[in-house]
Amino acid sequence: MPDILPKRKREQQVSLFGEILDWMLAPLLLLWPMSVLLTWLVAQGIANKPFDRELGEAVALLARQIIADSAAAAAPAAPIGLPPGAAEILRGDGEQRLYFQVQAAGGRYLAGERSLQLPNDEQPPPPGELRFRDDTFRSEAVRVAYMWVDVPVANGRMLTLVQVAETLGRRSRLATEIIKGVIVPQFVILPIAVLLVWLALARGIAPLNDLQQRIRRRDSSDLSPIDEREAPEEVSPLVRAINDLLARLDQSIRSQKQFIADAAHQLKTPLAGLHTQAELAQRGLDAADPDIRQLRSSLRHISASSHRAAHMVNQLLAMARAENKKQHAGNEAIDLSQLARETVQHFVPQAMEKRIDLGYEGPQSRDTAALAVSGHRVLLRELIGNLVDNALAYTPPGGVVTVRITEDPFGQVVVLQVEDSGPGIAAADREQVFQPFFRALDTGVEGSGLGLAIVREIAEQHGVDVELEDANPRYRSGVTDQAGAAFGPGALFTLRFRTIANQAGG
Repeated sequence: MPDILPKRKREQQVSLFGEILDWMLAPLLLLWPMSVLLTWLVAQGIANKPFDRELGEAVALLARQIIADSAAAAAPAAPIGLPPGAAEILRGDGEQRLYFQVQAAGGRYLAGERSLQLPNDEQPPPPGELRFRDDTFRSEAVRVAYMWVDVPVANGRMLTLVQVAETLGRRSRLATEIIKGVIVPQFVILPIAVLLVWLALARGIAPLNDLQQRIRRRDSSDLSPIDEREAPEEVSPLVRAINDLLARLDQSIRSQKQFIADAAHQLKTPLAGLHTQAELAQRGLDAADPDIRQLRSSLRHISASSHRAAHMVNQLLAMARAENKKQHAGNEAIDLSQLARETVQHFVPQAMEKRIDLGYEGPQSRDTAALAVSGHRVLLRELIGNLVDNALAYTPPGGVVTVRITEDPFGQVVVLQVEDSGPGIAAADREQVFQPFFRALDTGVEGSGLGLAIVREIAEQHGVDVELEDANPRYRSGVTDQAGAAFGPGALFTLRFRTIANQAGG
């Protein structure tokens, strides 16, 4: 069930790009068939006009010839033949056939096709007025032009209907050619129009993608407001809402960090007092008394536990300081070699207590201005101190811990290394050891799991990567001497700081 719900949620997610594209293309695709229909109707009208004009001229010419021929007829009431000039007028071609009819008022047939239907006008038009109609003749659609004419006869005048019908072959062909000339380009233009709409929409929505990429590239700890000027006007309300959320989230995180720092600071004094009282109580007890031995053991446990708790409180305070971005305001030029020597001297008593050879390798009292780096002195001292403390904690008695400062003239960096001869860190755990409160199993070493997390946090604030590898890689391959086998592959932490001269030049 947990796998199905997210999938359904993704299927219901609406694409803004797709929605806009649909609403832009749907009317276009709907209007296109309507355009085809309107084009067909217009093409029919355009095709009919020249042929209707030609058909009307044929009716008028036929009527004039009938009038002229009938004026000289001896028997006007009898059927008349086709005038000689009309034969040329009514000659068709392969795709056009013409039919005519001459009929006197009252239905008396005079000439032409008998079966051609009469007009169905309610009132006959005045003589000489040309009219058109669509009809069917011999099961074929025809266009008919007709006119009533006043034909002179010997004893007066006779009202006569003259009709000429034309098949629609040429009209249909012309209409088809017009439609092809209009529709075929549309088949080319329509895909181009769709492509242009898609490109324009993609171009218009590009600022949203840029905004998304800027947000994705942000560091997880960067809660600063998003610049509204770099976002489209329509998205500004959303950006303002996100900025408001970031501000509230930043305030909440600051409050939590401040609470942790305050709580840790308040715990330092009672824990130090508890440790001191436990030490004093042990001195005041008679070690020879059997009943007191158990109490002394309990007091030793109390003293050790309070010491560990105080150490964790100090590391929580260090973590709070390391995560405070305002610490960058205190950056200064720092002699890293001097800071390393001072830190090593601070841990000498602890190393002697564990019988560990703690040493320093690097520049001594000579001019080390070329090795100066820009950073926060308190945080860098905390970084080196946590690396040394971690090395002392995991190195067995008789081992070696070395703090090394070297200059890399080619890379223009100062290299800080802390090396030990302890059990080392498995490759699978090397990324996780920098996570807060993570501790490798089966080490037998007590700790809070915050030391290396503090190291990475401070290193990232100074733009430095922490590299972790085996100090003695030959150990894991089984090729080592007896002295090396007595300890382990060890751990080697390496950090490369850019010198101030390199920063100024770069």
